[in-house]
Amino acid sequence: MAKSTKRQGDMRSLKLFITAFALVTLVSCSDSEEVFGGDNWTVINYWAVWCKPCREEIPELNHLNDVTGIEVLGVNFDRKSGEALYADAQHLGLEFENIGDPSQQLGIERPTVLPTTVVLSPSGDVEAVLIGPQTKETILAVIRTDKD
Repeated sequence: MAKSTKRQGDMRSLKLFITAFALVTLVSCSDSEEVFGGDNWTVINYWAVWCKPCREEIPELNHLNDVTGIEVLGVNFDRKSGEALYADAQHLGLEFENIGDPSQQLGIERPTVLPTTVVLSPSGDVEAVLIGPQTKETILAVIRTDKD
């Protein structure tokens, strides 16, 4: 019995540690003052857990995030943060970082339709604002077109 109680205590401690780590990570990734540009293309996807097309395109974005030279970032349309953002991101299986809404910083209007995907060149310029669900191929087409 004492061994079981100790194990439960250890599991609670581990759960608290993981939750705290996730929250610290999300807070550090939610800085909308982030400077875009550098060596990578940046793909910013506005999503919400209630948006069916958003849910359907998440696997495509996860695959795109694995492509060398491309970084995918998410923006929660409902402006959730902390544990609520973490829970939604986990529920949808997001494998990329989430940030605060950068629309003002980028000089674009905040999207009113979901999903919306913004493609930034390595220099930080807005190359495309894509409305509706995207695939890895549709986003790569924007990037490849710019390289030609």
